[in-house]
Amino acid sequence: MVRFADDLVIGFANKLDAMRVLEVLPKRFAKFGLTVHPEKTRLVSFNRPKKFDLKPSEGTGTFDFLGFTHYWGRSQKGTWVVKRKTSGKRLSSKIQGIAEWCRNNRHLPIREQHKTLCVKLQGHYQYYGISGNYKSLSAFLYAVTRLWLKWLNRRTRKGKRSWDSFNDFLIRLPLPKPKIMHSYI
Repeated sequence: MVRFADDLVIGFANKLDAMRVLEVLPKRFAKFGLTVHPEKTRLVSFNRPKKFDLKPSEGTGTFDFLGFTHYWGRSQKGTWVVKRKTSGKRLSSKIQGIAEWCRNNRHLPIREQHKTLCVKLQGHYQYYGISGNYKSLSAFLYAVTRLWLKWLNRRTRKGKRSWDSFNDFLIRLPLPKPKIMHSYI
């Protein structure tokens, strides 16, 4: 999944060890002509919640890495596990990109639009389709569907297509459903 090793997360059990490494890391990287990004390099408290906690407490924290937000959540068995979902920034930027594409390409034949949107959705599912992220994938599909209807309705002055007729249209030209491609349980 990772092509370039330019992003890094290091986990520590002891806060003092983490602070020591954070202090030494820029000096160590400088030996090889590398730098540490000052805004992206930070210390995050990411402690496992206690067994009796119903919700994650203050010190559990979250962080974004490689387009995913990592957070503590309950497994189906009730134990605390690290879960991942699509980062909110990434999701909104992808939706804005689809909106821009639909707006700029609304003149294309509908079958061409459908083909391109299917490719874009499949690519999104292939990267973000990991265990526990189905809700974000469904939200993306819903947003793409709404945007496509919006920009198809702006192709003509005749009348707007209702959701009922658009759902019938989607039966003939369905968009791919969300699919979990990578299982990390």
